Amino acid sequence: MGILEVKNVNKRFGGLQALGDVNLSVVENSCHAIIGPNGAGKSTLLNCLVGKLIPDTGSVMFDGQSVLGRTPYQINQMGISRVFQTPEIFGDLTVIENMMIPCFAKRDGSFRMHAYARSNQERDVIEKAEIMLEDVNMLDKRDMHAASMSRGDKRRLEIAMCLVQEPRLLLLDEPTAGMARADTNNTIDLLKRIKDERNITIAIIEHDMHVVFSLAERITVLAQGTPLVEDTPANIKGHPKVREAYLGETA
Repeated sequence: MGILEVKNVNKRFGGLQALGDVNLSVVENSCHAIIGPNGAGKSTLLNCLVGKLIPDTGSVMFDGQSVLGRTPYQINQMGISRVFQTPEIFGDLTVIENMMIPCFAKRDGSFRMHAYARSNQERDVIEKAEIMLEDVNMLDKRDMHAASMSRGDKRRLEIAMCLVQEPRLLLLDEPTAGMARADTNNTIDLLKRIKDERNITIAIIEHDMHVVFSLAERITVLAQGTPLVEDTPANIKGHPKVREAYLGETA
């Protein structure tokens, strides 16, 4: 049994069947990619995993506990963090201030950052944030305003903001979208390292097959809201159902 178990999940929006009998098992400490053409249901599935949507039927279990009916904050507290397709950072704040917000949220749900920062008793939060920034090679950008950074650095900051909460499962929604190839490769290297060093499980939605085949140990292919096939990257590459879904070829 995986750390994340999705069973018979269905989701409709009016007459549209967005997800149909989706089953997914993500093994702990692995990287599992979810791929498929546009409109395949990937983002809908991800939203069901983090509490933004509730499936019509089916179950979503994380480490033996249901996530259904829990708020996104409660799911985060269970040990699941999400990186969005567009970096979700606070552009008007500095890098270190961005890092301090999830530190406080993880500890007690409070966002009274400036009051805490002036307290000597809260230096541990700042230190924790600085250690994480150093770990992702961003400590030199500590006092920069986040809005002024490159897209690659914004993504690296968002990943650091997730990691500082010490998640067990990291959900990534097209983390390299819009990046130059150099930034993409740097992000791949970072994700490989944090997975190995921190024993974090990763589930990733991604269109860039270079990213998918660089990171994933298992791949699930969705088409029209339904899983087509799940297999290793080597077997997925030439699978006839995958070629048909992406290229319109007959299987």
